[in-house]
Amino acid sequence: MQEISEVQRLSNRVAGLKPSGIRKFFDIVATMKDVISLGIGEPDFTTPKPILDAGIRSLQNGETHYTSNQGKMELRQGVVDNLQKLYNVKYDAAREVVATVGVSEALYLTFTAILEPGDEVIIPTPCFVSYQAEVILAGGVPVEIPARLENDFTIDPDDIRKAITPRTKVIFIGYPSNPTGAVAPREVMVEIGKIAEQYNLIVVSDEIYDRLVYDFEHVCFPALDESLRRRTVLLGGFSKAYAMTGWRIGYACGPEDIIQGMVRIHQYTIMSAPTTAQDAAIEALKSGEPHVQEMVTEYDRRRRLLVAGLNRLGLSTFEPRGAFYTFPNVKASGMDDETFAETLLKEEGVAVVPGNAFGPGGEGFVRACYATEYSKIEEALYRMERFMSRHG
Repeated sequence: MQEISEVQRLSNRVAGLKPSGIRKFFDIVATMKDVISLGIGEPDFTTPKPILDAGIRSLQNGETHYTSNQGKMELRQGVVDNLQKLYNVKYDAAREVVATVGVSEALYLTFTAILEPGDEVIIPTPCFVSYQAEVILAGGVPVEIPARLENDFTIDPDDIRKAITPRTKVIFIGYPSNPTGAVAPREVMVEIGKIAEQYNLIVVSDEIYDRLVYDFEHVCFPALDESLRRRTVLLGGFSKAYAMTGWRIGYACGPEDIIQGMVRIHQYTIMSAPTTAQDAAIEALKSGEPHVQEMVTEYDRRRRLLVAGLNRLGLSTFEPRGAFYTFPNVKASGMDDETFAETLLKEEGVAVVPGNAFGPGGEGFVRACYATEYSKIEEALYRMERFMSRHG
């Protein structure tokens, strides 16, 4: 009998997915010693103690059962109140919010709920590696447009207009940006809103890094206008600002019809977000703000060190205004981004991520994360100076 190959057993959607360029690279890092990682995009801080204590209390009190599919009402109301306080945007906690297993699940739910096979989603690149994959898994078609360095890695609205076809259903935006650290100015967001209204498109806005901004304003997209709020799915969570990546807790807010569609998928695939994580997130919203500000202050200190250091080495670096990433151009090394990252890791034990992992527009750059200790960044820069003295 003829054997069935593994690829034949997989759906075409899954068989065609590319491995994550980030994880592929860090499989190599895991086999090495004395590596300074400027790669993985998560806080190096431990979750603040009051939030940890809330999670522990939750377990000790026997909160080990399912919650409502949408998440605890106290958490949803806390999310709603926080968004209104920060951005003056209003949601109904009962019908317009769902707690999810991180923003990753929120992405999956959103695209699965709104896309028909062949629907197109406009995605600016370079961008986080999951965006295109989640669209493909939902049966949609990612349409990539460039976010260029000359525009401070923000979208040119004209590029959106050129990309629109009769199959376009969604404009996706993600600011502050992973991997560039770009923050979109208000005037750009307003233009994106006009395009969405003109062509009757849904906007999906990933704002997971909204609290991590430096000397710049974060513009919450659905807060721009009530008509935009009614066509936008806002994605957010606790991983980055509250150092809660391992808790896996996020949320989506949006129009009732879309959110309730997402809840139907969520109840069949996940049931509910982890109860302990929900209780910790409730505490984060109540008492976490001073800790957020402390971490932002420290990230800013590291940001200035890394940006100045990279520029001094001839690795021209756009000044990031949000998140915790720099995106230096490695042209001065005479290498492409993947060769640069591999050689730097091999010769000096410094891990960065090749820009091509983040799609078109990332080629020639690398992502260097400053969510690591100040002294380690100093040592990484020292090693990179040696590296550039040989290759610059």
